[in-house]
Amino acid sequence: MSPLTLIFLIFALGMIGWFTARARAVRFRLASPGRFGSLPGHHAAYVALWTILPPLAFLLIWRFVSPALVTDAVLATPAASTLPPPGFERAAILSEARHLAHGRGTGAFHTLSTALAPAYAAAQSRYDVIAAAIALLLALGGGMLAFLRVAPALTARTRVERLVMGLLLAASLIAILTTLGIVASLLIESARFFAIVPIGDFLFGTHWSPQVIDPADPGAALGAVPLFWGTFFIGAVIAMFVAIPFGLMSAIYLTQYAHPATRRRVKPMLEILAGVPTIVYGYFAALTVAPAVRDLGATLGIASASSESALAAGLVMGIMIIPFVSSTADDSLAAVPAEMRDGSLALGATPSETIRRVLLPAALPGVAGGVLLAISRAIGETMIVVMAASGVASLTLNPFAPTTTVTKQIVDLLTGEAAFDSAKTLAAFALGLTLFVITLLFNVVALVIVKRYREAYE
Repeated sequence: MSPLTLIFLIFALGMIGWFTARARAVRFRLASPGRFGSLPGHHAAYVALWTILPPLAFLLIWRFVSPALVTDAVLATPAASTLPPPGFERAAILSEARHLAHGRGTGAFHTLSTALAPAYAAAQSRYDVIAAAIALLLALGGGMLAFLRVAPALTARTRVERLVMGLLLAASLIAILTTLGIVASLLIESARFFAIVPIGDFLFGTHWSPQVIDPADPGAALGAVPLFWGTFFIGAVIAMFVAIPFGLMSAIYLTQYAHPATRRRVKPMLEILAGVPTIVYGYFAALTVAPAVRDLGATLGIASASSESALAAGLVMGIMIIPFVSSTADDSLAAVPAEMRDGSLALGATPSETIRRVLLPAALPGVAGGVLLAISRAIGETMIVVMAASGVASLTLNPFAPTTTVTKQIVDLLTGEAAFDSAKTLAAFALGLTLFVITLLFNVVALVIVKRYREAYE
């Protein structure tokens, strides 16, 4: 029985339990009119949940347990007696046999894999039948027990609400647990890296060349200052030089000058930029902006002008985050009390003077918080810098010169052929941890600023 068919049967049993429990609840409500603590729908949901949730929970646990059981069953067969000792070769043979048994392979490098594939298929089929039988028994048993408890005195509403609240709580914890898992993995691998490379050499070193690492002094080639500078130069200087003026001016126009009909049309078009995939921006940067920047540098007589310059990546990144700046500035300007604007105009100030001297200063905390959030978004961008920026780590103020970023180097380090426990590969986790801390600080500062702003004007 396929997993999809099994799940369909479980939900079908749940629907049967729902209808039968509701019919029973309706009958006893008609037999004894009065006040009841639960509606027929609550009794129906109670039985349906007890029919569906236990088998689904079992199948989820079984998904992680069954591979080990199947492998143990295969190892107990006579064909597995000639397997090599536990190690990489043995794991490769078993993995290959598993793929053949599941029909995901057409050939095998090891002849023993072909011999073990039928044993894998038989063991998998046997355990699938066992899992299906247990799941159906749990569905029938849970549904019948719940159905027998359906009575006027059953507080089905309270129990269903508690169960649903528990499911919602579990769903909300997924994001927290995922974040903790990410942080834990970064900390563990970064600790391995800093056991090889001193943290001072990594954070304050000015030479980055992971291709040539001296085993006696690996920190000499893994100084990350050029990467931090390139990330800041592209994401917080050039990109903000584009995003802040255009984002702020578009917000001022839409909130203070635009006709309501114009605002309804222009604002969604502006926010479409936030929904464009970053790979599209990367193509635009690599194929259109980068050659134009190189030609501009050649026209200006800049010999170091490159098609993989910081300016090309920064310009496109700035275009990408215009909606972030514009949206937060729009909300901040709209949140300024109308009395302040009306009072300024009543005193004889022009609309432009009111914007410059009243609205913008009042909305500045919210605008600043939005800009910090946009910066954290920009410095974490990957696809644009991968396709438009260079892999050369350099400390330069020349926007036409090639430079690189932290995210670009993480991609390069993890797509190479170096050993996973080498200093070169582990450096990607140290860079990821550093970038995580920096963006977290930006987000915290931005949220603090926005919170103070909301307290001032609510």
